[in-house]
Amino acid sequence: MVSLKLQKRLAASVLKCGKKRVWLDPNEPNELSLANSRQNIRKLVKDGLIIKKPVRMHSRWRVRRRAEAKRKGRHTGPGKRRGTQNARTPRDELWLKRLRVLRRLLKKYRDQKKIDKHLYHELYMRAKGNQFKNKRVLMETIHKEKVDRTRTKVSESQAEALRSQNKAARTKRQAKQEDKLKKIALGVAEGLSLIHISEPTRLL
Repeated sequence: MVSLKLQKRLAASVLKCGKKRVWLDPNEPNELSLANSRQNIRKLVKDGLIIKKPVRMHSRWRVRRRAEAKRKGRHTGPGKRRGTQNARTPRDELWLKRLRVLRRLLKKYRDQKKIDKHLYHELYMRAKGNQFKNKRVLMETIHKEKVDRTRTKVSESQAEALRSQNKAARTKRQAKQEDKLKKIALGVAEGLSLIHISEPTRLL
């Protein structure tokens, strides 16, 4: 058997690949052994006696299959867990995700004029204080607050209307009383003047 180590090395250099990827025709060992220069190697490559093998494929089929199974919840039992619960899903990250969801919702509602800036600020601070477990709870709170505020506004407006009505009635009553007192005072004055006039005539 003829050694073709030189030819393989030269072919790898010419083809710009590793020696493992160089294929030498096993049926033509004598002709290959005569090629001791790069020029001869190029000629053999052209003739098809030396071939550059394709890159071996690194299949991801098994990886995809396992990932699909993991999405279904397989291979995630206690025996597959290497870190603590906090190491696998940190509490800080969960908190950040939740807070960002809540703040995004608040901003959206404020931009759409569903809530005013005062309610926005109040709920923002309450979200920061960890009062809302998730988005659903926050939405329920928003609806409840809006209903409460509407009810308060209506009751305030009704109270204001009642106050103004009472004030008007009180003013009217006071005006009536003042008129009455004026009339009484006038009557008394007229009576006194008549008495003063009639007294000297009676003496005479």
